[in-house]
Amino acid sequence: MRLILIGPPGVGKGTVSALLQQRLGLITLSSGEIFRREIEAETDLGRLAQRYIQHGELVPNGVTIEMMAKRLRDPAVVRHGFVLDGFPRTVKQAEALDEILFNHGIDLDKAVSMEVPEDIVVARLSGRIGCTKCGAIYNSASHPPKREGICDVCNSPLFVRDDDKPETVRERIRSFWTNTAPVIEYYESTGSLMRVDASKDPESTYAAITAA
Repeated sequence: MRLILIGPPGVGKGTVSALLQQRLGLITLSSGEIFRREIEAETDLGRLAQRYIQHGELVPNGVTIEMMAKRLRDPAVVRHGFVLDGFPRTVKQAEALDEILFNHGIDLDKAVSMEVPEDIVVARLSGRIGCTKCGAIYNSASHPPKREGICDVCNSPLFVRDDDKPETVRERIRSFWTNTAPVIEYYESTGSLMRVDASKDPESTYAAITAA
């Protein structure tokens, strides 16, 4: 199975990707994870990407595409199948991905648009609380710590990230729709798009994807 998960922050792409990996053996390929691997390995691509990241700039399409192409050539990825999270973000990247897959004789099964009302996404993300020390994540509504403001794991203080504040979350969602909505339209035009209601629990979203 070869899938792309598309959706703004907070729709549950990471959680559903993990379920697909655990249960079906798919390999999750996220742009963030690939950047980290290349940077840690100090490859030429990694050093180039790091220069952009350190200056707070977006990594150019060409660098991102080449990193993704490198991972997609991995025999394990070809053998087990994959789920892409965070790529492609632009139509240019989607077209490049089509070319990469065609050159390797790989067919894409579906591009899955995970759709959640904005108010639910804001509630999910603005309720997130992180540990300052061990990185454990809680949610004030669905998964609160046993003691308010204190991590269950290491007893360190908890905090709300700036990019998880409601006004910032809404801006992140607007940015997604401005930049990535054309990718949804692209896959819809090719007949590869599947829309899934991801407003319920992750198990329901997983079931809808695998059933289709």
